[in-house]
Amino acid sequence: INEIICHGIPDDRSLREGDIINCDVTIFLDGVHGDHSETFAVGEVDQQSQKLIDITRECLYLGIGAVRAGGVVSDIGKAIQHHAEEAGFGVVREFIGHGVGEIFHHLPNIPHYFEPSARFEFKPGMTFTIEPMITIGEPKATLWDDGWTAATTDLSRTAQFEHTIVVLEDGVEILTVDETEIQPFIAGGKPDVWPARIRATSTNAGTSDK
Repeated sequence: INEIICHGIPDDRSLREGDIINCDVTIFLDGVHGDHSETFAVGEVDQQSQKLIDITRECLYLGIGAVRAGGVVSDIGKAIQHHAEEAGFGVVREFIGHGVGEIFHHLPNIPHYFEPSARFEFKPGMTFTIEPMITIGEPKATLWDDGWTAATTDLSRTAQFEHTIVVLEDGVEILTVDETEIQPFIAGGKPDVWPARIRATSTNAGTSDK
């Protein structure tokens, strides 16, 4: 909620009008894992918080759009960091995306910022998450005494969106989105963030982790 970057432990806190909340859901089905998260506004939120939510969602899809067979991991972070910083926001570096499948966390590591040394090459069949965490203020994390909850050091608000994707010969497929959902748009309403080579898997048959 609000300044919590990730791994918040549910408690008896009441949600209030104007809060933003991230729900991160995982599923284990037929021997494989899926991972998905979204950030939601609680009622009416201030303009900056809504912008944060919108930009973070756009960062996710721009990161997905940067994936292609033969490309490299740093392509994702480059796209995300550019869009976030252009909007005046920061990219959390302490937490990253990851390979996912029969094992929940494995290689490749997916930084959401541009890391020139991240030269791991994408190949068809690779499955991993992209899950940018974007902040209004300083993009630095501090760990609570519970040893798990991560919050922004300056208590600024943060948002996260995440999908699990698989690399195809001719593009990518998003495994944690329903094909009937509203397709995202980048700033200005331009639909090119959703190129034809990105496919959405229908999750109506019970494979959704939402």
